Amino acid sequence: MDMRQLNAFIAVFEERNITSAAQRLYTSQPTLSVTIRQLEEALGTTLFERLPRGVEVTDDARTLYPQARRLLAEAQALTHQFRQRNDRLALEIGVENEIAARHLEAFLVMAYRAVPNLLLTLQEGCSGDARLSVEEDCCEDELFLPLWEEPFVLALPVTHPLADHPHLDEAQLSNVPWITCPSHPSHQRLMEVYNRNSGSVAATAGSLTLALRLVAAGAGLAMLPESMVSHQPGVITRTARAPSLIRRVGLCYAAQALDTPALRLLHTHLQAPHALDAPALQEQQAAFAKASSITKADAQAQTLR
Repeated sequence: MDMRQLNAFIAVFEERNITSAAQRLYTSQPTLSVTIRQLEEALGTTLFERLPRGVEVTDDARTLYPQARRLLAEAQALTHQFRQRNDRLALEIGVENEIAARHLEAFLVMAYRAVPNLLLTLQEGCSGDARLSVEEDCCEDELFLPLWEEPFVLALPVTHPLADHPHLDEAQLSNVPWITCPSHPSHQRLMEVYNRNSGSVAATAGSLTLALRLVAAGAGLAMLPESMVSHQPGVITRTARAPSLIRRVGLCYAAQALDTPALRLLHTHLQAPHALDAPALQEQQAAFAKASSITKADAQAQTLR
């Protein structure tokens, strides 16, 4: 049994089809069939039941699959360990569009600290070895590693009459125009806030990012994650008597994705107690807080004008 045979086995197991697996491996179907047969003979078992269209995996194949992935990952890790220093560990991360720059930048600091020779590719949306996202956007077959918790805050235009009030009660919010996101997973949790006030729906948005743009344009008020609002010109936040709502930002990933050496290193680092309070992150958070206070001061100055 060798790595070539294990790689062929993994391809057939995941594709459930010899032809598709052969195309994936850039080899011929007869060659791949011979490789699988050699592996079955070496193990003394049948891994696949041939069907008219594709293959059916056996119980032994299900047992072998995670072990085969781990062996290949360890072999790749050994290869990287003894290569020259300029070799890089590749990692592709998808970033959902409602992740604030504050969290993305902090995540990048942690990623490069965890994997010094990291070759990182960032993509927008649902792609890559893992995704920087919120917990409620994880797929059913994905795991979630939480990194931050943040509250939803009341966002309003700097030109709104209520911007002069540091604290708002239910009476003041009773007739405000709301901007809602009916298709967003957070909508049901925010319904209690909207239902407690008799204000009308001024506009609806397909995402929290678009809702923030509507607030900035003066269309109405919205409950939004704090990190999304902090750097938005023309928008300020106010405390309001409302149910405490939070969202968790972190990493969504499939269990088998941890076979990727760079992701495994990053995952281990992120689980360490010191990961989120390292000195570099503290400096970055301090810079963010300073920028945020400047933004709020500018916003209040605009209101006074």
